[in-house]
Amino acid sequence: MPELKLLHVDHAPAVLAFELANRAYFAASVPDRGDDFFDRFAERYDALLTEQGAGTCAFYVLVAEDGSVLGRFNLVDIEDGTAELGYRVAQHTAGRSIATATVRELCRLAAARHGLRTLRAATAHRNAASQKVLAKAGFVPVGPADPGGEPDIWYERELA
Repeated sequence: MPELKLLHVDHAPAVLAFELANRAYFAASVPDRGDDFFDRFAERYDALLTEQGAGTCAFYVLVAEDGSVLGRFNLVDIEDGTAELGYRVAQHTAGRSIATATVRELCRLAAARHGLRTLRAATAHRNAASQKVLAKAGFVPVGPADPGGEPDIWYERELA
C-alpha cells in the first residue's frame, strides 16, 4: 500500500527517477521544469529540505511498497494558517483516484500536523484532471490566477 511520507534526504534518487520518467507526461499539462532543473537537481533538492526545515514549506512523497515515488504533494508558502498546495502523480497512476485520495490525506495532515486552516491550489484551464481532483477533494474555484504564465484557476479549501 502506498504511503505518504514527509520528504527526506534518502528520497532523492527516487524523486529524481520519478521526475525523469514522467517529464513528458507532466509537460503536457504544466510548464516543463527545463533541463536546468535536472542538471542542478541535487542542489535544488537540498534547498527544498532547507525550506522544509525552516517550516515555510512541507514536501511529501507518495512512496510505493518498492520504494519508488508515485507522486509529489507539496505545501508551500506556509504562513498565517494558509499554504499553497501543489502535486503531481506518475502517469501510470493517473485515473485511479490516487491523486484525489492523497490530496484528501494531505488536507488532513495540513490541519493536524501543520496547523493550517486554508489551502489554495492553482490549475491550468487545460488541466481538467487536476480540476477534477481538486473538486473531489473539497476545493472550490475562487477566481483567476496566472502562476504558470497561462490562464489558471485558483481553488481553495477551508480545513476543519
